[in-house]
Amino acid sequence: MSKQDYIVRNAEPIEFSEIGNLMVRVFSQVEGFPKETDQPDYYKTLANIGEITKKPGAELLVAVDAKNKITGAVVYFSEMKYYGSGGIATKEQNTSGFRLLTVDPLVRGSGIGKRLVRECIRKADDNRHDYMIIHTTVAMQTAWRLYEKHGFERSEEFDFMQGELPVLGFRLNLRNNKSLHP
Repeated sequence: MSKQDYIVRNAEPIEFSEIGNLMVRVFSQVEGFPKETDQPDYYKTLANIGEITKKPGAELLVAVDAKNKITGAVVYFSEMKYYGSGGIATKEQNTSGFRLLTVDPLVRGSGIGKRLVRECIRKADDNRHDYMIIHTTVAMQTAWRLYEKHGFERSEEFDFMQGELPVLGFRLNLRNNKSLHP
């Protein structure tokens, strides 16, 4: 399948369960990431990901192939106070965020993660926000390269602990992002 055969759109409620199952499967397979027995509440949030769309400004975005098969997902937040992280990120103004970027391992390398990130950046730009904040962990350093290619920089002031797991903050200055404003 070629890269242009994937589209990103808002998820339909009928898809929430499938997306939750994908997120649980993907996150539980990440080497070095806490397992469901270590952080049951986190995995419950993943499994019930559709609930997050009830928060103001939260959108569950999904990448689908030409047959409408779900290949990836991410949650975009236009209102940081509903972002749901620890630390100070939820106090940021004029800022968007995204969380829980997931790509089906069977289609990694197809540009799906990049499309999901770009859609979140586009939404933040449409909202005329100046910044975007995201979080990740050391176990997900592969994703760091994707984020850094889009201009995200480490921002230690947004780091926090989720139980015993260090969660690391990144920030993108949307006004200085050359891909949006050449």
